[in-house]
Amino acid sequence: MPKTTRPIKEAPAVPAEIQQRLERGGLRRTLATRAVLGLFLANPKSSLNHAQAFASLAARGLDINRVTLYRLLDRLVACSVLQRHADDDARTWYFCLADTGQDSRAPRFECDGCHSQFRLPEAGAQAAELARTLFQTLSGMGHQGQRLDLLLHGTCATCLAQAGSEAGA
Repeated sequence: MPKTTRPIKEAPAVPAEIQQRLERGGLRRTLATRAVLGLFLANPKSSLNHAQAFASLAARGLDINRVTLYRLLDRLVACSVLQRHADDDARTWYFCLADTGQDSRAPRFECDGCHSQFRLPEAGAQAAELARTLFQTLSGMGHQGQRLDLLLHGTCATCLAQAGSEAGA
């Protein structure tokens, strides 16, 4: 059970779609759930690993058990509130808000430097065609695909600019 050591900053309002996902997943809006959601709602494009989320919660005054946080992050992924993706180099999971809007099926780009993610809605039609082709291929082999997560990795413009300015210094 999380303990507070000082007042927690009020989390942003939970959008109706996320609230519905929590309810469908059977998750209660506990203090820990609200605090974790607040981390991601305050900066919707951010991705955090477990250690970063733990440190941010501690900085906000929430004393939460590390295992409780792991379980809560996994439950938020299971009810499609968060998405989880691997950083193979660091051998860790990163979490970000799951998409709720029109562009939720568009491919994503993730910066390997800062782990920010960006949707690429302009590529949505091509990605949908690729997904159809891949699902048809699987079906022809007797398999059944459930979903396709298209994630491109690279370096974002901000990190490229920082690297350029550091190299010139």
